[in-house]
Amino acid sequence: MALVKREQLPQAVEGALAAAPVTDLHTHIYSAAFGDLLLWGVDELITYHYLIAENFRYTGMPFAQYFRLGKKEQAELIWQNLFLDNSPLSEAQRGVLTTLKRLGLDVAPRNFAAFREFCSSFTAGQYIDKIFATSGVKTVIMTNDPFDARERAVWLAGGHGDKRFQAALRIDPLLNGYDQSYLLLREWGYAVEKRLDAKTVEEIKRFLREWAQRMKALYMAVSLPPTFAVPEDSTRSRLIEECVLPVACELDIPFAMMIGVNKRVNDKLGDAGDSVGKSSVRPLEYMCEKYPENKFLVTMLARENQHELAVTARKFRNLLVFGCWWFMNNPSLVEEITRMRLELLGLSFVPQHSDARILDQLVYKWEHSRRTIGKVLVDKYSDLMATGWTVDEAELGRDIAGLMGDNFWKFVGKKPL
Repeated sequence: MALVKREQLPQAVEGALAAAPVTDLHTHIYSAAFGDLLLWGVDELITYHYLIAENFRYTGMPFAQYFRLGKKEQAELIWQNLFLDNSPLSEAQRGVLTTLKRLGLDVAPRNFAAFREFCSSFTAGQYIDKIFATSGVKTVIMTNDPFDARERAVWLAGGHGDKRFQAALRIDPLLNGYDQSYLLLREWGYAVEKRLDAKTVEEIKRFLREWAQRMKALYMAVSLPPTFAVPEDSTRSRLIEECVLPVACELDIPFAMMIGVNKRVNDKLGDAGDSVGKSSVRPLEYMCEKYPENKFLVTMLARENQHELAVTARKFRNLLVFGCWWFMNNPSLVEEITRMRLELLGLSFVPQHSDARILDQLVYKWEHSRRTIGKVLVDKYSDLMATGWTVDEAELGRDIAGLMGDNFWKFVGKKPL
């Protein structure tokens, strides 16, 4: 047994975090087989919607004028406004620079053309290999929407074959827009009606079952507004209780909920116009209690929800709390929330996921997260040592491997890939 001395703890934690293979349990990136759905390279990185929103803090340009520009022109404008005319101190800005640096590029000359030239020297497949190797990520879980015609075509043709990219069945159109999506289900051969009669419920269950099995989905997922409630007299509530949860239980896969998104509070910004709102945790308590055989993966977007969510996880072992996403993915908040979760849940959660939409983001999101999570772990293991407890290298590696991915695989009941 190799004990870690207190003065060795920072180095030991850093080494264990670097060695632990990461399972990124929720992303929006794709394997190369999905073609243009896979976003990668510096132009995509710098025109990510976080940076689009920040760009408009510094310019009076009309929104529509910006969105009429080509991708390269948009990228050059953001580079000028957010990196040259102003120091890039925000987390999204710093993330761009961290990514470029870790890819071996010198950011000091501020030569955007050089970054472009570097990215253009790769094929999509080569760039995927480069990013996975640089980020230390082993496996990512995609967001897979069968209502997207481009994605649907790939799955109907047999899928993609890259085991580093695992699937999650995303069902936002079904749950949040059934008034329209039922028409597509009809086109695809499902005998559904707008009204949720018994036949329609069975057909929707068939749809979920067939697509989860086709994708080999590790879970079903939905993004939900702050007003989300179950039970309630709504189509969404009925679909969850009568269709989603029975199929998830039957297939033994979790139902993942990302709760707290206020969509399009500024519609002129497109995807950059979404915001955040405080949600009720009561629907989650209700589902965890009423459906103990179901598993629930949950992250919430508002800071105000984090403590109550962690307390709820103490009460229900069929709930796994994960990640600090979107507006929560800032080092100060990741540190605060990770400390609180460790103090309430021990090691029984997943501290982070990237929510990456651009392949390159895997690099900075995991580097920044490791640094912040490591800081908290050093403090917590120091507190442990102060009681007279010893910390062993193997146990430290076990704990950190759990946080970086093994906890997720144990929860879904599968071996890490």
